[in-house]
Amino acid sequence: MSGELATEVPGVDVPRLAAWLDRTLPGGGRITGVRLIAGGRSNLTYGITLDGGRRIVLRRPPLGHVLPTAHDMAREYRVLSALAGGTGVPVPQPLAFCSDEDVIGARFYLMDHVDGRVLRTAEDAADVTPEQARELSERLAEVLAAIHTVDVEAAGLADFGRPAGYMARQLKRWGQQWERSQEAIAATGASRDLPAYERLVARLGERLPADGRFSLVHGDYRLDNALTLLEPRPQIAAVVDWEMSTLGDPLSDLGLTLVYWAEADDADRLPVGATVTAAPGFLTRRRFAERYAEITGFDLSDIDFYVAFACFKLAVILEGIHARYLQNATVGEGFDKIGDGVPLLLDRAHRILDTGSPW
Repeated sequence: MSGELATEVPGVDVPRLAAWLDRTLPGGGRITGVRLIAGGRSNLTYGITLDGGRRIVLRRPPLGHVLPTAHDMAREYRVLSALAGGTGVPVPQPLAFCSDEDVIGARFYLMDHVDGRVLRTAEDAADVTPEQARELSERLAEVLAAIHTVDVEAAGLADFGRPAGYMARQLKRWGQQWERSQEAIAATGASRDLPAYERLVARLGERLPADGRFSLVHGDYRLDNALTLLEPRPQIAAVVDWEMSTLGDPLSDLGLTLVYWAEADDADRLPVGATVTAAPGFLTRRRFAERYAEITGFDLSDIDFYVAFACFKLAVILEGIHARYLQNATVGEGFDKIGDGVPLLLDRAHRILDTGSPW
């Protein structure tokens, strides 16, 4: 192993990882390269190359300010292991989990590399035809429906969450995360004046739905959290980034997907998510939701609430990332603009609740 790898990869102690790998995956091969995979805004993802050209992937929590209950590597590894057992939901094959933080400084897991493209910007999809874009949209809706119709008992995930009171707990949990992020931001000497936040929390609390249908939820479902293939026909090769998965209200997942989904005439663009969906051929938000409803049979009459709630949730997530950026604890590029998305999301949520339309 070349000595320089240990100092060039933030968040991974390569010699310790290599020793652990030798013990855990005998015959897996010597590490010949480790690189941070661009794009992750939360958990860190690394591509690892082994002797013989085999590629695997490592996931670990972010550096610096980490919100309580977030970034649970064991949960993410568990759900991948359950779904890889023939549920019809495409995921990478998990390989090993490490609970010993002494190895690389945090708990982590390994999974097989999956060939596929991450489509995030128009440049990423310059060769995607409108017909391929339409098919990818439909496949993404179908996979979301597949996640929400997994038999959680058969998959061994019946105790993976507490569906009763899910949306009320989500409102409380993300509110607590917001407060912790404000404390972290204040500790850096910075401040945020966002009065729209408190007003939004109150409005969402007034419209919390009664408990109803529950399912496995991904928690951050969007096109750029999937690996895609175009040939021979467009398909979703794997869904990744399961760090927020649990059992809960499936429409909370759909709402977040719709928040991320960009359209050509949108007045504002978020600093996260796949803006490629604004390209010709991709379904509109309305048509994506309709396709999902056609497959699942779920009632979407309250979808405006779920999209507004998703704006709230994403605003809290971005505020946490913004706090880590201010602490100089982010790894990668593009974090300087993350905080700008928070007021956009708060305003969007109020607009949706005012009009009753998420479209």
